[in-house]
Amino acid sequence: MNRTRRQVYRIIQYLVACLISLVVVIPFVVIVNNSLKTREEANRMNLALPSKLQWENYRVAIERGKLGISFFNSTLYSAFATAIATLVGAMTAFVLARRKTRFSQMCYFFLVLGITLPINLIALIRVMQVLHLVNTRLGIILVYGGMNVSFAVFILYGFVGTIPRELDEAAIIDGASPWHLFFRIILPLLRPALTTVAVLTFMGIWNDFMVPLYILNRASLWPMTLAVYNFFGLYQQEWHLVFADIVLTCLPIFVIYLFSQRYIVSGMIAGAVKQ
Repeated sequence: MNRTRRQVYRIIQYLVACLISLVVVIPFVVIVNNSLKTREEANRMNLALPSKLQWENYRVAIERGKLGISFFNSTLYSAFATAIATLVGAMTAFVLARRKTRFSQMCYFFLVLGITLPINLIALIRVMQVLHLVNTRLGIILVYGGMNVSFAVFILYGFVGTIPRELDEAAIIDGASPWHLFFRIILPLLRPALTTVAVLTFMGIWNDFMVPLYILNRASLWPMTLAVYNFFGLYQQEWHLVFADIVLTCLPIFVIYLFSQRYIVSGMIAGAVKQ
C-alpha cells in the first residue's frame, strides 16, 4: 500500500514538473516558431507550424537591426566586465577570507550588501560625467565590472575559506610572494567557483537592459538588448522580424548556458560540500 502511494506521489510530482516546464518552454517555442513564418502567419500568434520555413527573416533582422555591431558590443561588454569582476572578486575574497578580523568581516558584509541594494543611477551618471565615461565602451565595462564584484565575492568567499592555510604557509616558506601565492596556487584551486561566477556574470550582463539605457545614448554603442528594444519600436507590426531578432539575441547566451551548465552545477555543489 505504501509502495503504491509512493508511486502515485512520484507520478503527481512528474506531472507538476511537466506543467511547470511547459510554462517556460511554450513562450520560447512560440518565438522560434513564429520567427520562421511569413508576416501574415506570425501575426496570428499561434503554435501552428509555418507553411514554409522563412530563414530569410533572420537575414533581414540582422541587416535592419544592425545586429552585427550590437553583437560585438554585447560580447565586448560581457567578456571584459566578467573578467574584471571575477578577478577582482577572487582577489578580494582571498584577502577577506584569510584576514579574520572585525574590519575584514565588516568589509565583507558591506560588499555583499551590493547584491541587494539598488543602483543609484543619478549618482552613477554624475560620477561618470565627471570622469568623461558616459557614452564610452570603457565606462560601461567598468560599471558592469563594479556591479558584479559583490556577487563574485559572495560566491568565492566561502570557497576560499575551505582552502587549507597550510598551502599558504608552505608557499611562503618556499619563497613565494603574495602575488605568486595567489595566481599560481590559490587561483587554480578556485577554478570550479570561478567558472560558476564567470558564466552567471556573463549571462547577467548580456541580458541587462537598464544600465545601457541610461548610460549609452549612441546607437553604435548599444548592446543586443537595446537593439531589440529599438527594433521592436520600428517594426512592431512585423512580428516575424521581431521574433527573429529576439531569437538572435537569446541564441548566444542559450548556447553558453547549454554548454556550461555542468560547470555551474559542479561549482555550486563543490562550494556547498566544502562548506
